[in-house]
Amino acid sequence: MTANRARSTAVALAVVVAFVAAAALGWLLLPRFLGQPDLPAFAAGSASPSASPTTSPSPSGTAEAGAGADAETDAVVAWTASPDRVSGDVMGRTVRNLVRTTTAGTQVRVGLSNVFGTKPVTFQAVQVGVSAGDAGVVPGSSAQVTFSGERSVTVPAGARVLSDPVAVTVTARSTVAVSVLAAGDPGTTTGHRLAQTTSYVSEPGDATTDVTGDAFTGTTTSWYWVDSLVVDAPAEGTVVALGDSITDGNGSTPGADARWPDRLATRLATAAGAPRLAVANQGISGNRLLADGTGPSALARFDRDVLAVPGVRTVVVLEGINDIGTGVVTTADQLVAGYRQVLARAHAAGVCVVLGTLTPFEGARYYSPEKDAVRQQVNAWIRTSGEADALADFDAAVRDPGQPTRLLPAYDPGDHLHPNDAGYRAMAEAVDLDDLACAD
Repeated sequence: MTANRARSTAVALAVVVAFVAAAALGWLLLPRFLGQPDLPAFAAGSASPSASPTTSPSPSGTAEAGAGADAETDAVVAWTASPDRVSGDVMGRTVRNLVRTTTAGTQVRVGLSNVFGTKPVTFQAVQVGVSAGDAGVVPGSSAQVTFSGERSVTVPAGARVLSDPVAVTVTARSTVAVSVLAAGDPGTTTGHRLAQTTSYVSEPGDATTDVTGDAFTGTTTSWYWVDSLVVDAPAEGTVVALGDSITDGNGSTPGADARWPDRLATRLATAAGAPRLAVANQGISGNRLLADGTGPSALARFDRDVLAVPGVRTVVVLEGINDIGTGVVTTADQLVAGYRQVLARAHAAGVCVVLGTLTPFEGARYYSPEKDAVRQQVNAWIRTSGEADALADFDAAVRDPGQPTRLLPAYDPGDHLHPNDAGYRAMAEAVDLDDLACAD
């Protein structure tokens, strides 16, 4: 992979790299500190003495095996979801968030967020274990999560915490249950709205240790509070997928884990000779590159959602269609300027950038020929400028050859904007796995 990495001076580079290294280290080592939504705070501590042993096999096929005891390990993200604002009556109830890992690992650390809260929130109890299907947890797999040795933690408004390591081992592509009981009034609840999977909500009270799932009488299609699982793994780093609803998986089958980052993680785990990389999905439905809307803009959240992710080596960027569709930009040059900011900030931190071409959207509610002309100009720049380390031609992967301004009918679930499962698979296959290794 070749890179056109402009930096002003070697001194400036050293300063920026030192800053970003300190931000990333905060995921694992810093105790607690206040932060803003785009620069959150973290807490970590030593391993909990009460943690459960390695998880036991699951009858549902999500059993966890070892990640390789003899292999050298580093901290990587096994699962993540970029925080946004969510609604729902969950205070004083236990939410059992079901999340799917992208890599195997040990010493699980749970990230919880109050980034959008306007008041402190207290997490009174948190458990992590292996899903047994629906709201159940595999008996013997669940462990109490602690924060600096304490069972509960109060998180200030605008901040997040990272738990102590828990002696639980997970495998790649397994379903993990993270049960959270929160109290207080945060003003705005932080979570991830478009989970594309079912999680569970209990009756009022602490049901974090209920392995039967009987206490969980409600369901939700959002995740609450939890924003990441960090593990020690024999991986070579993390790939971040930064995007909007197309990265978030809108249009995919709920519960199927068929988003294009999910398919990419499967390719990395199964392809012969592929780099050993975890995948962090940082897509937010409705997100834009240049303007806030559903969550902060991609530029505003870039430090939090990309540069501070443990082990990040490469970011795949698919942002801009909502900027065009909603009229935030009217020329290709405006988006190109935003992409150049992404490139400069990533390269200053030693992170490679794969730019994705914008997919067709004729027939979508905000389509116009003039807007599509801007998309075509942006794609031409991505394909020919050589400024990114590599490109992923998502447009070519899913467009209709006979009508290139439209999705291929076999990939269109009906809204003419978001691909379906087959389309997301095609997008994942458009990524050259070698580009993700970020070789110098």
